[in-house]
Amino acid sequence: MKAQRILERLYAWLTYRPVYHGLFWLALLALLFWTDYAPGLDWRFVLGNVFISLIFFAVLVYFNLLYLIPRYLARHALLYLLLVLAACAIVTPIRVFVLYLKFSGQPEWQQALVDAQLNLYAGSVLVTLTSTVLRVITDWWRYQQEKQILQTQTIQSELRFLKSQINPHFLFNTLNNLYALTLKKSDKAPEIVLKLSEIMRYMLYDCNERQVPLEREVQYIHNYLDLERLRQPKGADIQFVTEGFISDQMIAPLIFVPFLENSFKHGLNHHTRGGGYVRLRLKVEGKQLEFSIENSKPDPPPPPSTSGGIGLANVRQRLDLLYPGKYALDIQDEPHRYAVTLHMTLE
Repeated sequence: MKAQRILERLYAWLTYRPVYHGLFWLALLALLFWTDYAPGLDWRFVLGNVFISLIFFAVLVYFNLLYLIPRYLARHALLYLLLVLAACAIVTPIRVFVLYLKFSGQPEWQQALVDAQLNLYAGSVLVTLTSTVLRVITDWWRYQQEKQILQTQTIQSELRFLKSQINPHFLFNTLNNLYALTLKKSDKAPEIVLKLSEIMRYMLYDCNERQVPLEREVQYIHNYLDLERLRQPKGADIQFVTEGFISDQMIAPLIFVPFLENSFKHGLNHHTRGGGYVRLRLKVEGKQLEFSIENSKPDPPPPPSTSGGIGLANVRQRLDLLYPGKYALDIQDEPHRYAVTLHMTLE
């Protein structure tokens, strides 16, 4: 975690415009000094020549970055290239003239400078086009970063929307359960209130995080099933089995809620004479999780529900956003049985 923070700070520092512009000019200064310096020369003389060259390179580079690229590169690439060549053809002779004056009294240096005009022109073109390549790369990188931020914001917005659909539906079911239990005037009222309190606390507070400990999600399922056992007929078979180590795993909150609620809403709740079942199994091996839930279906089947549910479309959408490419959902809808198996790779 500490190394990641250091890398993030280093990235933020390197992508700060004055920093990477300064690094570019320092690198170019070092390259020019290394190519121009020779044993026996005064380093201050060579450094003065390099600074003069840097001034003219800066004129070309920033004319290119601020004017030529925004106006011509994307629309007229050939015209842009011609303008770059023309700008270098104008600036390079001026650079040669300034250096020629600096070399007064050194005719051999002046003659070498005149002979090297073509190479100096090529160097000006190379530096200018290098700034173009770096500008294209940095613009592409910045676009990718902004695109990723936008995608993250979109995903978070969609997740909040999906969760906002889960929460009211959950509250509605919880109030229905509470109403059914109060009609029975059960002696287990303190236990019921405690479990409801734990469920509400988990849903309202803990679930605001992107991920929660898997053991809390499991405890939520246990509390939910305990409340269902109290209001279902005595013959109802409700089972929940866990396998593997769940204490060190994290998972998106309320990921199993739609399957759990639908198994009662469309299955066990319609077995008026008892005999129905809901069976859950959660198995964890390393980062691989398998969740399966199976419920019986009454005969004859219940009429279509008019009350809104969460729906499999929203479940799949939430899984696509949270675990893209890391889950497999299998649904078996048979005449007397409904089963869901979810395989996931945990983070």
